[in-house]
Amino acid sequence: MTQPIIIGVAGGTASGKTTVSQKILQLIGPDQLAYVEHDAYYRDLSYLPLVERQTLNFDHPDSLENELLITHLETLLQGQPVDVPVYDFAQYIRMDQVKRIEPKQVVIVEGILIFVDKQLREMMDIKIYVDTPPDLRFIRRLQRDVAERGRSVQHVIDQYLDTVRPMHLEFVEPSKHFADVIIPRGGQNIKAIEMVAAQIQRMLEAARLQ
Repeated sequence: MTQPIIIGVAGGTASGKTTVSQKILQLIGPDQLAYVEHDAYYRDLSYLPLVERQTLNFDHPDSLENELLITHLETLLQGQPVDVPVYDFAQYIRMDQVKRIEPKQVVIVEGILIFVDKQLREMMDIKIYVDTPPDLRFIRRLQRDVAERGRSVQHVIDQYLDTVRPMHLEFVEPSKHFADVIIPRGGQNIKAIEMVAAQIQRMLEAARLQ
């Protein structure tokens, strides 16, 4: 196997990063692509009482263990599998089980803050930023956090105003500057996603010919 291609997919909360990543996976083929979520690398807070965990800023870069993610990507680049943490968003802790990720020709790393870390950013061959209006992102986040993460509506609103929006303006939005490709409208922008997939295919073909 030639050295894998690493694709970074960033963007604001609920911008459609996962949808874009999944559509690229469908176009490239799951047999060639590994998918790694930055959200899995939130630091384990089991040593704190739940009431204290709920007050922390999960939208600051320091809330994520980038050191472990970088180690895992380096391992995948070497053709070895990794065991990615499984995070419990209701309890703000890492669970006992892990998710085995096998090395593939393409590795997609998806997350809000992946372009903020210089070392992580420099590992990526293509950097994609999914750009979606803030009102749509907030509505999607509200629906997701209530339905999937056990949050109350008021908690989602408070968190958005206290940390999500300020951290987006301080870290996420400026990181758009590092993107090679900006995809407006997220997963609805099929033409842009197909263009990215075509470029990945060209890079794979070039790697095979080396």
